[in-house]
Amino acid sequence: MRGLRFSEGPFDCMRSPLTIANTAYDSALALLYPQPCSICGAHVESRHDGVACAKCWNTTRLFAETDTLCWKCGAFTAARVSEDRRRAIRCGECDEDAFTAARACGFYEGALRASILQLKREPHVASRLGRLMLTTFGREPTNQATVIVPVPLHPDREQERGFNQAAILARELAHLAALPLDEHSIVRRFHTQRHRAGMDSHARRQSVGDAFAVRHRDLIGRERVLLVDDVFTTGATVSACAAALRAVGVDDIFVITIARSQAAV
Repeated sequence: MRGLRFSEGPFDCMRSPLTIANTAYDSALALLYPQPCSICGAHVESRHDGVACAKCWNTTRLFAETDTLCWKCGAFTAARVSEDRRRAIRCGECDEDAFTAARACGFYEGALRASILQLKREPHVASRLGRLMLTTFGREPTNQATVIVPVPLHPDREQERGFNQAAILARELAHLAALPLDEHSIVRRFHTQRHRAGMDSHARRQSVGDAFAVRHRDLIGRERVLLVDDVFTTGATVSACAAALRAVGVDDIFVITIARSQAAV
């Protein structure tokens, strides 16, 4: 698929002593405590890559700044347009969504999928994943956000799991981007039906309608909010969160997820 990048950039041959030390540490760690890649079974060469090896990371389709995306929801389109026309691209499926714009690091596949599944079991963000989030945040229009807010779980669900994976991601991004983190202003008011594979957009939206409420509206209402979640499928959950924020006067609500479904326009 054209326009998608497969690596983070060229290798820098001028390596610092710290880089050399880290490489040596990774090599020793891989030798003493080999970790199999959760995708292909090969050894994971660097602890910074999390649960996937470098080869699987390099074949995972990540969105590049030059890709043509729906300017609102971030859906990938194979159309090639000039840079000055990208803001006009709309998929037509997200017109009613309450958020301003949404972006993802890449498709829900390969190393991104494996990282998300691991995050549901263990509250740790590999540094490579954190850098990808920061790169995605740094592009227009999400870089206009002034505060980061994780999509909340219902307290009962969070207690059952032990943590909220969206909050883990939000904390990491807030640290890397040096932005304030607000984990308290938006809450999930009731349990919602778990989204099952095969549920259509209408069913997903019905399941999360009115599920969220905003507290401390005087504080959050003046901000440009960045919602953080793990996966964007239909946009139903983040749109419901955004609708609750708009109801208290928030004008700009951006969204970043690790991955999104593979439907293309």
